[in-house]
Amino acid sequence: MCGVFGVFNHPEAANLTYLGLHALQHRGQESAGIVTSQGGTLHAVRKMGLVAEVFTSEVFAQLPGRVAIGHVRYTTSGGSLPKNIQPLTAEARHSSIAVAHNGNLINAEQLRDDLEEDGSIFSSQSDTEVILQLMARSRAGGFVERLIDALGRVRGAYSLVFTTDDRLIAARDPHGFRPLVLGRLRSHPDCYVVASETCAFDLIEAEKIRDIAPGEILIIDEAGLQSVQMRRETRRFCVFEHVYFARPDSVLDDLSVYDARIAMGEQLARETAVPADVVVPVPDSGVVAALGFAKASQIPFEMGLIRNHYVGRTFIEPKDSIRHFGVKLKLNPVPQVLKGRRVIVVDDSLVRGTTSRKIVKMIRAAGAAEVHLRISSPPVISPCYYGIDTPTRAELLASTHNPEEVARYVTADTVRYLSPEGLMQAVRGDSGVTYCTSCFTGEYPLRFTPPQGRRQLRLIEV
Repeated sequence: MCGVFGVFNHPEAANLTYLGLHALQHRGQESAGIVTSQGGTLHAVRKMGLVAEVFTSEVFAQLPGRVAIGHVRYTTSGGSLPKNIQPLTAEARHSSIAVAHNGNLINAEQLRDDLEEDGSIFSSQSDTEVILQLMARSRAGGFVERLIDALGRVRGAYSLVFTTDDRLIAARDPHGFRPLVLGRLRSHPDCYVVASETCAFDLIEAEKIRDIAPGEILIIDEAGLQSVQMRRETRRFCVFEHVYFARPDSVLDDLSVYDARIAMGEQLARETAVPADVVVPVPDSGVVAALGFAKASQIPFEMGLIRNHYVGRTFIEPKDSIRHFGVKLKLNPVPQVLKGRRVIVVDDSLVRGTTSRKIVKMIRAAGAAEVHLRISSPPVISPCYYGIDTPTRAELLASTHNPEEVARYVTADTVRYLSPEGLMQAVRGDSGVTYCTSCFTGEYPLRFTPPQGRRQLRLIEV
């Protein structure tokens, strides 16, 4: 769930990239980086932290050039360490290369083992570096040919932005698991931008041109746009982008995320009706679905939980004095909304169930007479191997517990989920997109055997 951004042909490319990354901050909060290209020379600033913490006014003097790419990181492959901060850079035979990646390569560990056996030395734990190593070893002619050669060997999810020789290159995997969109600045028609989500275009007043197609490599240089189509597979866009990851104000594969979440909430209300006095969202990700639920059920919508938007990345947690400190730091109940009332709590998903349990207990402590938990997606029963840090199957509550057992665990009166059919109905647009739903079904578009004795995707380096 990382965010990538790229700018071609603007005198303030680094500043625009900063703004784009700021709009994509929800996709990764661990680190941020920008690399600019000027005359074939790369300039990089990459640090752990949020975008606003990493990039100050003094930093931009270190980032000259009319081409820039940027990245905000949420760890999937590799640990949460400075050496894994993107964009990654490398010196190749013919030019310098920088790359930013959203996704996860399912055969990266095997390829890395093969490359190391053959003498390659890696400077990071990121699966993205495998692509650079494959390009360096390719015998193909130019940059694009070497990229095609390298991408022909990797399997998994990737939305990539590169810069080399003052060009901007974007690439998307043949299934189109992760989003990637092309736009153009309204004030500078010759300035092109590429981003993970369209919300990044709104901030810089750019217009969306189109989605980068699955299996497409798009080269942007002084000659304009050149598209190269690699192999194309059945499109499998990640449905969890619409459920949770993307910002509601984005449009992905021609479908409004806001409209999709409203439809999920409406369908959830039709499928899981229960007598109640108030519909309360778990902010922020559950708000839009809760609006849809309230609309369809005609039960009043209230903000019964208030989120603190100024929570820092680090804090000292009391060990004994305050129970559930982590959740209480982010959310606070409103007793005037909850006391004595039958409450429907709407959240976007339920993974381990530990956070839901704390939220339900918090609402009960505020005086709610009943608490009914409604989830605007189906039960998460399988890990994701395409760029999301979901736990192992044993840690997924719904994989081993039915809704009644889950309700007892989270201390709710009832727990109900949106059905898989209801979810598909909610995200059915006019684009004809088919979705990856492996986290809900356990059916993987790209089959492989996960490494034994370790998790495929770790959030924290141990």
